[in-house]
Amino acid sequence: MTRVPEFDLQAAHRHFAAHCFNAAWDLMEKLDRTPEEDRAMVASSYASLYHWLQRSDGTPQQLSVGYWQLARIAALLGHADEARRHGEACRTYADGLAPFFQGYAHEALARAARVAGDGSTADAQLALARRHAAQVEDAAERALLERDLADLER
Repeated sequence: MTRVPEFDLQAAHRHFAAHCFNAAWDLMEKLDRTPEEDRAMVASSYASLYHWLQRSDGTPQQLSVGYWQLARIAALLGHADEARRHGEACRTYADGLAPFFQGYAHEALARAARVAGDGSTADAQLALARRHAAQVEDAAERALLERDLADLER
């Protein structure tokens, strides 16, 4: 009799959360995406978040990052309302986390406001993000956040 190996669902969720996040990230960085790749980028990011939500060891930090990626993708595609909704979810999960994650939540909201053409909200969110960035102790993390904030100010 053939024995079916046991399936570790948590290990599968752990694998696909990271795999899908990285697949979406690779497409985010591609400058000449096709419409099909745009759809794959969105689907991969949602799939990553889904798998994080299924994990027994999921944390607010991981969910904050997942919603940040969705917000960034929506902004990249010009979907301001969707970017704002995901940015707000990112900010909710980032509440109480290290300044790096709080800064990126405000970066997501600033980016969404820029896409919507709301300069005053974007500027206010950028100011909040900069305050958090100034509190980031790790130099590499602070530089990463500051680079993304500078990109928004252009």
